[in-house]
Amino acid sequence: MSFLVLVRHGQSTWNLKKRFTGWVDVDLTEQGKMEAERAGLLIKNQNINIDFYYSSFQLRANNTLKIIQKILNSKKDFIKAWQLNERHYGELTGLNKIETAKKIGEDKVFEFRRSWDIRPGKLSRESSYHPLNIETYKNIPNEFIPDTESLKDTYNRVLGYFKKEIQPKLHNKNILISAHGNSIRSLCKYLFNLDNDQITNLEIPTGNPLIIKLSDNLKISECRYLDEDRSKNLLVF
Repeated sequence: MSFLVLVRHGQSTWNLKKRFTGWVDVDLTEQGKMEAERAGLLIKNQNINIDFYYSSFQLRANNTLKIIQKILNSKKDFIKAWQLNERHYGELTGLNKIETAKKIGEDKVFEFRRSWDIRPGKLSRESSYHPLNIETYKNIPNEFIPDTESLKDTYNRVLGYFKKEIQPKLHNKNILISAHGNSIRSLCKYLFNLDNDQITNLEIPTGNPLIIKLSDNLKISECRYLDEDRSKNLLVF
């Protein structure tokens, strides 16, 4: 038996401003820090010893994890993987979601945000928002840095890493992943065998740990959001 805990980072500064964030490296708001603290307390109350911690390369997920680890009194190093990054939103990066919906229509924005295999237009490599121009990603080979991504692209990136580096450890270890809405949606599609329509409607709340109990053969025996007050009207498996 083992446990996998998935936590979307707490509210970020661009979440608050309703901007498409993707690979841009923004930090948590004060509310986001409080969400991370509550997530840490909820996990602590489960009395689970976490053996490995994973996060993306991105500040908002890293700092969420650091707050959680502080509450858990864990001094273990966590493993950073760019493959767990948020989906790259291409030319939508930095735009306000509400203003963009007014310009191109709510249906089109929803299609870009939630469809399985539709990519927004490519982000110019001259943009300051492009990962090539962000210090965080300087050691990632250029061929792995996207100009835009669909959810399908994100799924393939996340799952390739998960299957190789994380899943084998779940046979007898407990793992916590602090990541992003679309990287966690990708993991949920795989873990719960969701079809493309289900993944379109899947909501991942900020700072609400999803705890998954696995049997010895890695079959899911139980799962639930720990903050029950914020799990209403969500697709809980």
